[in-house]
Amino acid sequence: MTLQADSILEPRKFVAPELVCGMGVADLAGRYAVNYGARKVLLVSDPGVVQKGWTRLVEESLSRSGIPFVLFDGVTPNPKDHEVMAGAECYAREHCDVIVVVGGGSPMDCAKGIGIVGTNGRDILTFEGIDEVPVPGPPLVCIPTTAGTGADVSQFAIIADTARKVKIAIVSKYLIPDVSLVDPKTTFTMAPELTAATGMDALTHAIEAFVSTASSPITDLHALEAIRLIRRSLPSAVESPQCGQSRSDMMLGSLFAGLAFSNASLGMVHAMAHSLGGLLDLPHGECNAILLEQSVHVNFDASPEKYRSIAIAFGVPEARDLDDATLKARLIGALVDFRERVGIRLRLRDLGLRREDLPTLIRHAMKDPCLLTNPKPASSGEISDCYEKAF
Repeated sequence: MTLQADSILEPRKFVAPELVCGMGVADLAGRYAVNYGARKVLLVSDPGVVQKGWTRLVEESLSRSGIPFVLFDGVTPNPKDHEVMAGAECYAREHCDVIVVVGGGSPMDCAKGIGIVGTNGRDILTFEGIDEVPVPGPPLVCIPTTAGTGADVSQFAIIADTARKVKIAIVSKYLIPDVSLVDPKTTFTMAPELTAATGMDALTHAIEAFVSTASSPITDLHALEAIRLIRRSLPSAVESPQCGQSRSDMMLGSLFAGLAFSNASLGMVHAMAHSLGGLLDLPHGECNAILLEQSVHVNFDASPEKYRSIAIAFGVPEARDLDDATLKARLIGALVDFRERVGIRLRLRDLGLRREDLPTLIRHAMKDPCLLTNPKPASSGEISDCYEKAF
């Protein structure tokens, strides 16, 4: 039997943690620590999550299960190399053997870093790149408190190299958590600004994964459903923070987008956002939101039918029948309107970017591994133009 070339499924790997989703599942943290044979848990969080009470919820779960723990909450936004190393020192000093993390993307990336430093005995910066982690970390239980980063399901960790002022990407199947306890209840205390920024981060994950050169039917399925969920639910989650349906849908949207980008990787938006975050310590979600429409302008012609599918999922009127030029303009317009509707109206200059920073940003972005799966090879001129238009 001869198969048509376009019907052949190319080899693709799809990796994911165990997933438990639903209201109240954060309370299962202690049970999973017991399942992994924990003698002592390193509980990773950050001061904001501690203040909101979600860390206490997990502490109580561990205590009911009879598991001793020590709290490490020395994590800031855009987790730093020295924070990972301080956490690893705490992990070793306290003789921990399981890590439980409750928080957003920063604590989760830091926890991943702590784990691989603990088992490999090396500085976190030496793991930069793809498949550079020789030995898996200890069991890792993630309880996300934001709907956006996807760190609770991904094989990525993004860490700030404070000496070079860049963000490094560590990509390894050994960074995939053992279990993710996806509890929408933990997002009810998110401020509208954080809800919007993390939600736009998830939307960017879904769009970049869908048009990635490493996409597959499996990642496409997750990416498109994430786009539908986020488009429907993010505005209401911002406007009505206690809406259980919106919060649940956003957690699912973040989950699906995380599974998509973990396996298909990302593109130029994240390369540029990582550069901004590393140099200026800027909010990652807001950077993605501001740059997303610029990437569509650059990449559209490389994959117009993929962008048509995105436009359909995003509810662009008559997207199936529009010519490419009109579709491109309407999709970009819809993304701008959506970003502004959820309250993100800033330009990069409003976040503190200076024009003299642009050459450094461009240089760092061009070296980011996310560019490898962009729908087309992005030139330094195109990266510069994106920064300029978003300035």
